[in-house]
Amino acid sequence: MKIIELLNAENELMRNIAAQQPVVLSTRIRLARNLAGHPFPGRANAGQKRAVLEACHHALRTVPKLGKGGIFLVGALPNAEKALLVERHLISKELAESKGSAVYISRDQTCSVMVNEEDHLRLQVMRGGFHLKRAWKQAEQLDAALDDALHLAFSNELGYLTACPTNLGTGLRASAMLHLAGLVFSGNMDKVVRALSADGIAVRGWFGEGSDASGCIFQISNQHTLGYSETEILDRLTLWLEKIIEQEENARLRLLEYDSDKLYDQIARGLAILKNARMLTTAEAMTSLSLARLACDIGVLPQHCRALIDRLFIESQPAHIMSTAGKVLEGGARDAVRATLFRESIAKLPPPSFTVLDRNEIDELADAAKTAVLSKCRNEKRERKKEEDKEEE
Repeated sequence: MKIIELLNAENELMRNIAAQQPVVLSTRIRLARNLAGHPFPGRANAGQKRAVLEACHHALRTVPKLGKGGIFLVGALPNAEKALLVERHLISKELAESKGSAVYISRDQTCSVMVNEEDHLRLQVMRGGFHLKRAWKQAEQLDAALDDALHLAFSNELGYLTACPTNLGTGLRASAMLHLAGLVFSGNMDKVVRALSADGIAVRGWFGEGSDASGCIFQISNQHTLGYSETEILDRLTLWLEKIIEQEENARLRLLEYDSDKLYDQIARGLAILKNARMLTTAEAMTSLSLARLACDIGVLPQHCRALIDRLFIESQPAHIMSTAGKVLEGGARDAVRATLFRESIAKLPPPSFTVLDRNEIDELADAAKTAVLSKCRNEKRERKKEEDKEEE
């Protein structure tokens, strides 16, 4: 299977409307694993990396979920295709630049396994919307299959051994990609970041560590992996995500109540840029798309339009723009192609409906938001209880 065939296949993160939700774009589980008796990739020579690749290949090709996808030697891929995989979050920038590495990707793009990145194996499962438990269950099954087929480096004292000490223990990094436009526009995002950092929760941008929070999109994840069980990590992160979602929904309601004219003006300007611009940088596109997504969430645009907006977040990235054009483009030419893509896509949306809400309507929205958050909390707890009961049986 070729990269383009794989990326064009139907997948949850790009085209499944049912997975699109306000605030939470996607959730991810990542596990760091290493093979016992082999040096970490950062210390390994070409022959040692090749030995790890061969061992992992024999194990990974037997996993049904991955067997239906694609196996790619990263060093053999053109730079343009590597960039596409990075923009889809299927590989890291580090893997794209490393030698003697490979990636195994499921056909629906929810699972990928990187070989010879910082660790011998980086397993990840991504799901659209707020589905940490579902993603963890899938990752756990993949991890169990590999544990049966490979001799993984493990210590009774330190847990899974990893190249970076911060990944010791479970080797688990759980994260969610959140659209926090309300907190950003209201000036409260810094307070949230400080509170999360003080409790060991990391806040990063669209492409993880070192990246900017383009389009008001933030990646929220656990920082500690040693001394906590997988369940404890997931439960703690889930509680924080629920708090952030509630704060974001309240921030949006406050903006509608006290500053609706300014908010609607920003949304109108963002939509106007998407519909009319002849040159559009990645940063401008992300900012305007953030406003368009917020418009879907607060009723200015129909909710079904959110699926198109979420897809454009990915397709507006540089490598995807050049893939659409079918050739390498410099900055200005790329910005022109991006603007054309957006004009054609946004033209399909219905006209925005700007309605100034009265106090009763604001209160109804607030009550509905709180009810939704509480319902989500109860459902998560029910699911956890069911899983615990099954384990005890």
